[in-house]
Amino acid sequence: MKKKFWMSLMMAASMIVAAGCGNNSGAGSESKGSDSTTGGGSAEKSYQIAISQIVEHPSLDATREGFIAALKDAGIEENKNLKIDYNNAQGDSTNNLSIAQKIAGDSKNDLVLGIATPSALALAQQVKDKPLLFAAVTDPLGAKLVSDMDKPGGNVTGASDTNPEAIVQLADFIAKNLPNVKTVGLVINEGEPNAVVMANNAEKALATHNIKLVKAPVTNTSEVKQATDSLVGKVDAFYITLDNSVVSAVDTIIQTANSNKIPFFSSDRDTVEKGAFATVGFKYYDHGYQVGEMAADILKNGTKPGDMKVTVPDKLDLILNLKAAEAQGITVTDEMKAEVKDQANNIIQ
Repeated sequence: MKKKFWMSLMMAASMIVAAGCGNNSGAGSESKGSDSTTGGGSAEKSYQIAISQIVEHPSLDATREGFIAALKDAGIEENKNLKIDYNNAQGDSTNNLSIAQKIAGDSKNDLVLGIATPSALALAQQVKDKPLLFAAVTDPLGAKLVSDMDKPGGNVTGASDTNPEAIVQLADFIAKNLPNVKTVGLVINEGEPNAVVMANNAEKALATHNIKLVKAPVTNTSEVKQATDSLVGKVDAFYITLDNSVVSAVDTIIQTANSNKIPFFSSDRDTVEKGAFATVGFKYYDHGYQVGEMAADILKNGTKPGDMKVTVPDKLDLILNLKAAEAQGITVTDEMKAEVKDQANNIIQ
């Protein structure tokens, strides 16, 4: 009996030990799986950003490219740990609103970017629970995107693409170097608030030199050529603001300017690179890069948009296109070139 008793006791102990080992093995496997899921705390975070852009043209495209490049440099790269939902309204207000509504309805977005005033405004009306950045916006205060440039508050901030000093410096350049310019023609879509603000600033700056601004209104891109042609014979030079409808058709203005030997001044570097004669400005790629740095700060560090001040371009320079000058009958003097600070980059041959 004792022998049977001890054998039974040993078998029971063996079963208990085996069961204990099985439980330990299970716990070990579960712990290992958790580490794999989390990468032991080293798993890379992924992000989703939605972008709404009102229309395609060089300045806005360069803004978007700079934005994405800044994110990449911060370790947030498309097709690796970043998904971008890019939307272009093609200049249509109905599309613009639909895009904003779609973006607002996507809970997966970590951050939203509006490129140009109409896109930023539509997004601001719809997106209330995600960080919202804007770029290529001329007057954030006037557009009521923010109520304070230094302390925006809420979920919206970004970068303005204009410095009021730019048009003042350009008007000074025109008056000093092209004294025969007494009237400047402006093709403008007055339905764009940013264009109206810049037109008013230009009118005041030119008026200090007794130069008159003559407006040719349009309601869309298809009307730009006819409006430009209507100014021929009435003005001594052309000028355009950061007017999305007009910039989208800038090739037609360049053609008219060249054909009629009319100096053409713009508000952005990209238009000068395409064939306008001069501007006081900056690179939109750099402008977008600056907003991308803000986005990276929000995504990686949890910085609140409302605590980030709205920035403005601070590196203004005169930009000249020498080929455009020749096509438009302008003699570029050494005195003109001397006004360009960064001659290696801002005198376009």
